[in-house]
Amino acid sequence: AAAASPGSDMFDEIVMAEERFHGEGYQEGYAEGSHVGVIEGRRYGSLHGAKIGSEIGCYLGFALTWQCLLQKCMDEKNSKKIRALDSLIRMIQKFPYEDPTYDKLQEDLEKIRGKFKQVCSMLNIQSDFRIGTERSSLTF
Repeated sequence: AAAASPGSDMFDEIVMAEERFHGEGYQEGYAEGSHVGVIEGRRYGSLHGAKIGSEIGCYLGFALTWQCLLQKCMDEKNSKKIRALDSLIRMIQKFPYEDPTYDKLQEDLEKIRGKFKQVCSMLNIQSDFRIGTERSSLTF
């Protein structure tokens, strides 16, 4: 019985070592994966945020420019266009730039895109907003 006890302890240590190493490996892998995931998520978020910011900034510049151009000759047709531009500007100004956790961010962004297309249609302008790695442009 005394000889069996040291042998079974050694066997237990071998079995337990495998479990211990497995657990330690899991913990190390989880920690490294979490760290890399945070870095990758931050990079993706920055890139995606910059694209949205560029798009919305372009819409705002477009709307403010056309608002100034149309105010020079006020008539009934231009009055409707100016109201639509004012609406687009208000939507952009209310957009929550500072809150990436805003739950209706995509929904509001789609509304702004829709309003922009409506304004372009009223102005008889072809809208084509593209974001690429080389350039972002709004063509008319």
